[in-house]
Amino acid sequence: MRSPLPTTTHTPAIRQFITDQLGFDLVGIAPAERMEREADLFQEWLARGHHGSMEWIARNNHKRRDVRQILPSARSVIVVARNYFTPHQHSTQPDHAKISRYAWGRDYHNILPKKLKQLHQFIQTLEPNAESRWYVDTGPILEKQWAVRAGLGWMGKHTNIINRKMGSWLFLGVLISSLELEYDSPIGDFCGSCTRCLDACPTNAFPQPYVLDATRCISYVTIEQLPKEEIPTEYGQQMENWVFGCDICQEVCPWNRFQQPTTEPDFQPRPGVLELTLEQVRSMPDDEFQERFQGSPVRRAKPEGFRRNGRGNGE
Repeated sequence: MRSPLPTTTHTPAIRQFITDQLGFDLVGIAPAERMEREADLFQEWLARGHHGSMEWIARNNHKRRDVRQILPSARSVIVVARNYFTPHQHSTQPDHAKISRYAWGRDYHNILPKKLKQLHQFIQTLEPNAESRWYVDTGPILEKQWAVRAGLGWMGKHTNIINRKMGSWLFLGVLISSLELEYDSPIGDFCGSCTRCLDACPTNAFPQPYVLDATRCISYVTIEQLPKEEIPTEYGQQMENWVFGCDICQEVCPWNRFQQPTTEPDFQPRPGVLELTLEQVRSMPDDEFQERFQGSPVRRAKPEGFRRNGRGNGE
């Protein structure tokens, strides 16, 4: 096993590479320490069944508690964020379908991991023996909790990370490093007494602030729920034309008045994504679905699931 490589001299160069060369909007660094309270809360969330059928999220919890179970030489956790907001609006036409803005453009899973690999390679030019592991929603990492520890923002009552300067339209990436770097400090929670996100949720998916019951969330129902499972009939009028994901809790957040247009061209809406009608969704052939959403997160729903989501909107 390689020994850790303690150093703080490379921190400024790493930060500059992340923002200037890789184009990330935010970067924060935290020491690779155990997560006791956060992991306990996550375990409690699982015990309540709030993860629904997402069984994969319950695996390898010991690694979520301590990243050194992933990389024994870990000394630092680098958290990056990329803004995906574009200055377009969802259609207000009663027959138009709504897709979450994170899925308007190219799938971020095809973009961020490549950038994190480049970060690993850059770090190795500074320290050839440095070890890294990186993840974008694919490993046993509590990304949001690490974002809080690294000072990128705080976890809002809707469970999304909020940054005071950019709002909450953020994709997160995490790189665990064997280097000891200069660390950032967490910031406070600035939600205050506001409950707009909780009050606006049409399906009451928040049993309490900072806790999301995924099984009642429109995003879960339209993305994670198996295509063969029909949307509960009582959700029909509550779906509000969402056919993939949901942005309501973020749209009403006062902190998103600071939202800024992304500089990533791949996050711009693909042609036709904002003009889809519910009828088009309900009747879309498999081949059209595959062609229209090539490289898009929407493909996770599969053609039959996408059509099901269209039917679930109060037809």
